[in-house]
Amino acid sequence: MLKAHLGLLLWALLVGLSFPAVGLIDAALPPMLLTALRFAIAALALWVLVRHSPDRWPVGAAWWLYAAMGLCLAGFFAAMFWAASQTTALSMATLFVSVPLLAFLLGLVAGLERRRWRLPLILGLGATGALLLAWAEAGGRGLGGGTGRATGLAMGRGEAVFFLGCLASAGYPVLSKWGLSRGLVSSSAAVRTFWSLTLGGVLIGALGLAIEPAMALYSMRPRDGLVLFYLGLFSSALTFWLQQRATAVLTPAAVTAYGYLVPFVSMLLLFLQAPGRLDWQWLPGSVLVLAAIVLLWRDDAQGRRG
Repeated sequence: MLKAHLGLLLWALLVGLSFPAVGLIDAALPPMLLTALRFAIAALALWVLVRHSPDRWPVGAAWWLYAAMGLCLAGFFAAMFWAASQTTALSMATLFVSVPLLAFLLGLVAGLERRRWRLPLILGLGATGALLLAWAEAGGRGLGGGTGRATGLAMGRGEAVFFLGCLASAGYPVLSKWGLSRGLVSSSAAVRTFWSLTLGGVLIGALGLAIEPAMALYSMRPRDGLVLFYLGLFSSALTFWLQQRATAVLTPAAVTAYGYLVPFVSMLLLFLQAPGRLDWQWLPGSVLVLAAIVLLWRDDAQGRRG
């Protein structure tokens, strides 16, 4: 249990560090094809761990479940890339805080979550903190991000598509936990991560070939390749493996709740780069996010003792 929680803390740190790395890649390169390459690098790295596993090859219904998990990954990234040109980054951050609550509701339907009132309150506390951090990062300009749009919460086409992507992201740990509880997928976190990334990469790669200029990949610089290798190894292979390892012992809502720490990590990186941005506006969101994680640990321990 302690390893699962500590692993998810490392997961939040790695995901938070990945955003500055993504910014180093040439923006003219096709994002979906880059994601497919990133998943391919991650899958090749994981194959070293998977190749000697006795259940490395799926059997029967496991193929369909791994395909559904891969579809969740592909659906989220495809929705994110499409919505990025249709809405503001702050709107997307606002909608993304719904993922843990969506995972909780899907887990309830699948019989994976306990029916209790404390966890939804903790998730609401973390979501509020993450929203306050997003508001502080926008300079307190409100949920519209200062772009002239009405608000980040006005559900336009871009927001609707990204919300479906958030639903797909919430479904990923639910499907994995459901498959584990019924013995349909491998007990190895590496095997589950390998097949979900492999099939997700194939799906998003096929979509990228259909709508993106594949020839643009020839303009990739050596620095782009190095950053892509880093993202594939650490921000895909390692992060999804940590998530899958935690899924074996935690509920889907508890696993996804660590996403609230990602804007907190981004805040710390911002302060290292620009100490002058330090302001009281960051304090309320930071306190709420950290309090939610502490309460999550306490609630999980109490639930297991009960």
